[in-house]
Amino acid sequence: MVTARELQTATLLHDGRVLVAGGYGTRSHILASAELYDPDSGSWTASGGMIEARRDHSATLLDDGRVLVAGGYGTGSQILASAELYDPNTGSWTATAPMAEARATHTATMLLDGRVLVAGGSGSAGQLASAELYDPTNGTWTTTQDMIDAREIHTATLLTSGLVLVAGGNGGSGTLASAELYDPSAGSWSVTEGMIEARFGHTATLLPDGKVLVAGGTGRNDSLASAELYDPSTGSWASTGNMAGGRALHAAALLPDGTVLVVGGNSGPSSIVPLASAELYDPGSGSWTAASGLINGRFQDTATLLPDGRVLVVGGATFFGTSVPLASAELYDSASGS
Repeated sequence: MVTARELQTATLLHDGRVLVAGGYGTRSHILASAELYDPDSGSWTASGGMIEARRDHSATLLDDGRVLVAGGYGTGSQILASAELYDPNTGSWTATAPMAEARATHTATMLLDGRVLVAGGSGSAGQLASAELYDPTNGTWTTTQDMIDAREIHTATLLTSGLVLVAGGNGGSGTLASAELYDPSAGSWSVTEGMIEARFGHTATLLPDGKVLVAGGTGRNDSLASAELYDPSTGSWASTGNMAGGRALHAAALLPDGTVLVVGGNSGPSSIVPLASAELYDPGSGSWTAASGLINGRFQDTATLLPDGRVLVVGGATFFGTSVPLASAELYDSASGS
């Protein structure tokens, strides 16, 4: 990339390019810069910078092709309520209405009706239960019912039914196993069965059969190798095959053949070791197999499935006594498995 960064966002645009924005740069500098990856040329170009520097924010592709960026930590670790829109046609950012509540390490989920649900995160007084909706048609936010559990560093997955599954995260009382469902038509949350293991910093991937694969993360003591499946038809979780080793703050991508690629991550927190290993989950057998590893071990990276079936892994951090952002990017070819 043009700039080394971790805790950034990566968004696949309608034209096949990938927008990478913000994050932590070198010397703990929070970034406003953004850049574009062109899969046809394999090159990066700087794009217009955001109005505000931010990390641990969210980025959501809207139906009209613009990208909504919201919240995060700003300069001086200030928690931001501000939001802005990226227009790929002009390469520029414009401010939109701020959220009702400043938040970072939250989730943002595009709903079937085109609105964006933002939930939880870290606020000025700790973990948040609040949630709000962004309407792209008028550029405004409205509050919706609070989650049942306040949480940050959780996952949110849009189910085929249109409901949103929120699972795990850090809560006021520690690492959470709880899960809940948001119903956009009712604007309300309801409890669903909790995960088998409490975890945060995990990944959640919607599978072709409608189930959700949750993998890894940090548990109550250390990083987890375990994985589990949520079945929306029964509202229950079931264990599936374990990964070869524990990993947290990794990235995952659903491949065209229905398998799930998990890459990188951190083997900590008891010992921070950036991982170069990658694994593939087969929903048919419920098992994991080793995949071709990364060139550079990294955690807090992003993985984006490109239109041609390759996966772009970007940035993140390595560790030399402290977290060091990476500028490198790598491509995984799902056809050749390398």
